[in-house]
Amino acid sequence: MSGATPVPDTGVYSRADRGEHQRVTTEETAANPSVTHRSVEVNGVRLHLAEQGEGPLVLLLHGFPESWYSWRHQFGPLAAAGYRVVAPDQRGYARSEQPGHADAYTLLHLAGDVTELIAALGGRQAVVVGHDWGAPVAWTTAMLRPDLVRGVVGLSVPPTLPPAVMAPPAVTRAHYGDGYYQNYFQEPGVADAELARDPATTFRRVLFGGSGDNPANSRPRPWIVAEGQGLLDGMPDPERLPAWLTDRDIEAFVDDYAGHGDRAFTGPLNWYRNIARNQELLTPFNGRRIEMPALYMVGDRDMVTSLAGVAELRAGLRRIAPLLHDDVTLPGCGHWTQQERPEEVSSALLDFLERLEKGTAA
Repeated sequence: MSGATPVPDTGVYSRADRGEHQRVTTEETAANPSVTHRSVEVNGVRLHLAEQGEGPLVLLLHGFPESWYSWRHQFGPLAAAGYRVVAPDQRGYARSEQPGHADAYTLLHLAGDVTELIAALGGRQAVVVGHDWGAPVAWTTAMLRPDLVRGVVGLSVPPTLPPAVMAPPAVTRAHYGDGYYQNYFQEPGVADAELARDPATTFRRVLFGGSGDNPANSRPRPWIVAEGQGLLDGMPDPERLPAWLTDRDIEAFVDDYAGHGDRAFTGPLNWYRNIARNQELLTPFNGRRIEMPALYMVGDRDMVTSLAGVAELRAGLRRIAPLLHDDVTLPGCGHWTQQERPEEVSSALLDFLERLEKGTAA
């Protein structure tokens, strides 16, 4: 197929530019015995995939700074209900390759990856589910390729009409100052070095810091980096992890990122470095809407809910997605929706998928 070259399922995965390999660990296999792993070359980039089940295709797209593992709780329920569940490590993340140039991480590249991945998996259509950064990828793919997406779900980040997918740094700087985390991420090498210094600390602090279990999020607020500090300085190490997150989970994320060394977070950060460019590239699609059944879910302690304009955006979601099935708020849930509330998310997805099959999802 054009642009999509399957890679044999050998259990080994490219370590980006290093030409090394890594295997899925024994612990991962024991934790998810029915989830299989392989790589596929899509749109010129080798992506690692985790998959389980047979039936209609459901793609699960993670966010920052995660991997396929953030969907660990959804594989079993969706596969048991008769779906083929595939969660890639998106370009630049975890076990997948990192293109070397920052401008190779635009939303057009990312939506192109999803488009080619559907073809590489032998599918004609898919239900596309995204969380955090994965949500804009899912929404954008649905807008640009409605022939391939029969249903779309976004967790945390709501859809917007192009070209305003995410506010560019000039706008967020005016709202929140230079310390807004997305602006802090713009300088090449700075956040890269901070987050890669000790990945276990990074995952522990960021995952707890954005969670509904962090008392500071009882009133969600934007992530602001104080002058002269880094992102993690404002996210103290928790005394104990919340019930939904274990030391083993932290180790799994660390293992996923180990292959890129001190560039572990450079690929993911490059997504942020294309926010302004995304608006330029999506200008021709101004006014495109989501014309298939859609679902939106967010926690009421998610930082995203505190951002300027989000409340108004949610109030008018049906102008963007006329076939919106539901807009779900999860009480007490922070940013890591499918990890913090796995049962509720899986149940909502199954209900949406069932209604989609029956033609009653809208």
